[in-house]
Amino acid sequence: MPQQETQPDPSAIISLSTAYWGAQTLLTANRIGLFEFLGESAYGLDEVAQGLGTDRRATRLLVNACIGLGLVTRVDDQYQNSPQSQAFLCPGKPGFLGNALRYSDDLYPVWTSLEQTLKSGQPALPTTDYTGDDEERTRHFVHGMHNRALGIGRLLVRLVDLADRASMIDVGGGPGTYSCLFARAYPRLKARVLDLPGVVRVADEIIAEMGLPERVTAAGFDYLQDEFPGPVDVVLISGVFHRESEETCRRLIESAWNALDENGLLIVSDVFCDAGGAAPTFATLFGLNMLLTAEHGGVHADRDVMQWMADQGFSQMSSNQFPPPMPHRVLTGIKP
Repeated sequence: MPQQETQPDPSAIISLSTAYWGAQTLLTANRIGLFEFLGESAYGLDEVAQGLGTDRRATRLLVNACIGLGLVTRVDDQYQNSPQSQAFLCPGKPGFLGNALRYSDDLYPVWTSLEQTLKSGQPALPTTDYTGDDEERTRHFVHGMHNRALGIGRLLVRLVDLADRASMIDVGGGPGTYSCLFARAYPRLKARVLDLPGVVRVADEIIAEMGLPERVTAAGFDYLQDEFPGPVDVVLISGVFHRESEETCRRLIESAWNALDENGLLIVSDVFCDAGGAAPTFATLFGLNMLLTAEHGGVHADRDVMQWMADQGFSQMSSNQFPPPMPHRVLTGIKP
């Protein structure tokens, strides 16, 4: 008998075409405070609608969708947060990601401009809107970075050894989360977070909340124009290269070289792609997100960045993948 040909399955395409349904359900529920309202309690539909100030019938549809997405559970007509929502979407929890979602919420309409950006090559959302000009967006952006960085940073601290290092500059350090986590892990270390003034205003608050204002400070700085202060033992550049061109990244590597003492350590942490740029999937989509939000935004291959570091003179280089599901990689090199 002739074998039947396997027909292509359109399910994945259909799922992709409606993926924004689930995303907008999550973002909206977070924005209107559903998970915060539910907290650790259980409420009936009328109580939820009244607490959120929403229409009863519409609220039922929303919470049912959240049940389908695994965000909410229902027992005897009482709604409560799922364990995942309880851990990551309730303010005050160590793993809280609500502010990170608020930044994603701000970006949601920006993605509708992808076609226009592809034609013009210009970002749909000017960088200045979320790095100082728009105070609310800047606050969402910096706190969103902080939420993400708490998880990423705890892993970064395990991947990079700063024993016997005493001074670090954190270039484009945003909320200062990484510097605070490194300072906690290494009591001798003092760090200086360098970022734009609008970002630093929020970073000062976060550093104070983390209880490290004596060993972690923040200062207004434009890495495109200002010279890196030095000499220092460590230069950390995290989450910066995806915003910049190869030319600028090479210039930042050179500036790090000039600021480092002998035997100084350069750390570059970011979302990197494989050689060729077509994998992993998250990195390819992240590149589009950066295209929409930064003039030179995209994603670089870690192999290329390591070559740029070698061209500058760095040695003993390494590339380490963060444990799944983190999509990040960290590159290190020593100034001989």
